[in-house]
Amino acid sequence: MKLLILDRDGVLNHDRDDFVKSPEEWIPLAGSLEAVASACQAGWTVAVATNQSGIGRGLFDLATLQAMHDKLQRLLQPLGGRIDLITWCPHGPDAACDCRKPKDGLFRQIMQHYGLADLNGVPAVGDSLRDLQAGQALGTRPWLVRTGKGERTLAKGGLPKGTRIEPDLQAVVQRLLTEE
Repeated sequence: MKLLILDRDGVLNHDRDDFVKSPEEWIPLAGSLEAVASACQAGWTVAVATNQSGIGRGLFDLATLQAMHDKLQRLLQPLGGRIDLITWCPHGPDAACDCRKPKDGLFRQIMQHYGLADLNGVPAVGDSLRDLQAGQALGTRPWLVRTGKGERTLAKGGLPKGTRIEPDLQAVVQRLLTEE
């Protein structure tokens, strides 16, 4: 199985400092949906692992989160793409959960869903350090995009060893397809 794991906000859609709280605020980044479709058409299975602390903060509910994800799938469908699995953490930063990135719980859920023993070599794409750290212990290959919080993350430094840096998701997928 060729598996690709993506963060959501800042990778697939525009991020907001005040949180993406509704389907109307969920706006895809230019080229991101086409990138997912290209990966799918090339035989990749695409999963998303996303922190959604807006739920825990009371900014939106589960039905609204589902509506955002339904919008994502609806926009991908005519392009020939789909997100096969979306894992999400509803907890705030002070919660003692194991799923909030940089912890690896969302990635473990992905492993369990697909019956994988590890994620060695699986590309994991994010725009923040915690996105990259979450899969690191499980062997993912980190990719940082410069969209969303990517430029700030790059400026801070301290990226995991071997992190590849690309302008956006479209560039990541093009590289992956070229390197196959």
